[in-house]
Amino acid sequence: MALTAAAASGGDAHDDEYAKLVRGMNPPRVVVDNEACDEATVIRVDSVSSHGTLLAVVQVIADLGLVIRKAYFSSDGSWFMDVFNVTDRDGNKVLDDQTISYIQTTLEADDWYYPEVRNTVGIVPAEEYTVIELTGTDRPGLLSEVCAVLAGMRCAVRSAELWTHNTRVAAVVHVTDDGGSGGAIEDEARIADISTRLGNLLRGQSGVRAAAAAAPGGLTHKERRLHQMMFDDRDYDGGGGAASSSPRGRSPTPATEVSVTPCAERGYTAVVVRCRDRPKLLFDTVCTITDMGYVIHHGAVSSEPRGGAYQEYYIRHVDGDPVRSEAERQRVVQCLEAAIERRTADGLALEVRTGDRAGLLSDVTRIFRENGLTIRRAEISSERGEAVDTFYLSDPQGHPVEAKTIDAIRAQIGEATLRVKHNPFADGDGAGGGGGGATDDVAGSTAFLFGNLFKFYRPFQNFSLIKLYS
Repeated sequence: MALTAAAASGGDAHDDEYAKLVRGMNPPRVVVDNEACDEATVIRVDSVSSHGTLLAVVQVIADLGLVIRKAYFSSDGSWFMDVFNVTDRDGNKVLDDQTISYIQTTLEADDWYYPEVRNTVGIVPAEEYTVIELTGTDRPGLLSEVCAVLAGMRCAVRSAELWTHNTRVAAVVHVTDDGGSGGAIEDEARIADISTRLGNLLRGQSGVRAAAAAAPGGLTHKERRLHQMMFDDRDYDGGGGAASSSPRGRSPTPATEVSVTPCAERGYTAVVVRCRDRPKLLFDTVCTITDMGYVIHHGAVSSEPRGGAYQEYYIRHVDGDPVRSEAERQRVVQCLEAAIERRTADGLALEVRTGDRAGLLSDVTRIFRENGLTIRRAEISSERGEAVDTFYLSDPQGHPVEAKTIDAIRAQIGEATLRVKHNPFADGDGAGGGGGGATDDVAGSTAFLFGNLFKFYRPFQNFSLIKLYS
């Protein structure tokens, strides 16, 4: 068995070296154009294709906080072409020279496309922190208890992200040694103790992994890892759907509609998604399709009126086959619905911004718990002595958070420290207020018949194919 694994590893290494050689002869071209479109910045990427290339490009755009308004992509044999119309969160073009330069240099760099150089899967060592991964059954006050355990064990939380979906929870937490070096926790016995205590806290219904930092240059992409963790935890089997997760007293979230149909004449499977539009939606769907072992050969996505989003993909399995059975089709539908719903948080969004200190996160989450609130999603960061944490909250039954509860939290945390980023229950623009366009047509009616697909790909006419060596 060991010999077989070694042989397979050697074959993979040979394939990677060949891919690098081909890519070196045909380097990617990235154009950021602010003249081609009146409403958005156009990013064109022309590159040798490999599994995961589209995800890598979308990840760069999403991590910059840019919003993809429209996109077309196609992989013709070994060649990959993308066109993205993007804006910032306020709907403006991308005009900052540093941002434009970063997009071009990052997407043209060799190490972005090769997982052995820039790993985005699993726990990747880094010198600055220790990574802790948690999965299990969600319950009120869980994050508060986790933070209290970490604070008691002198672990300073430098960044973290937590998602909940269908009664399941997943979190990726970066911690440092608050009582020693200030860097990663290197003592293996201490790491084992942290894992044991968190496992006991989660009552044996979860997985806990902690890894000490060991090597520079690695990077775990937290959001992709969270998708993988929840997928492994089979949160997509939980049922309920988007509409059932809406808080009481509000209109239900517009249905997430996913259709998976054969495109037999071309040997593809057509996947169509209609749902409410939001930032990073394209990343979430492309990430899931890629990690399920499918290749997106062609596709088009766009924002629709009234807050809707339309996505259409033509996919095959990595072995070249389309979706083979009804069971596989249902699994693709369930997994895409789950990927879209995980990041959706219709509750109260509070931002805590203050000077960082030991035990801060434990204190803040304890205040939420004592006021009867449940954390649906959290984004936590600490840099240069300042903590910036965003929490998406509701009560355990999903009722709207009352104004007096918000006032009580503000009084305990501090007027200058706490900011209400979004309160759909007070603003009247919650789940029922947007995205109606997502249900105007059934998801099964594809907007682009495959035979006419490329008439929508006019931006590709600006590319000339570089000679491909093989």
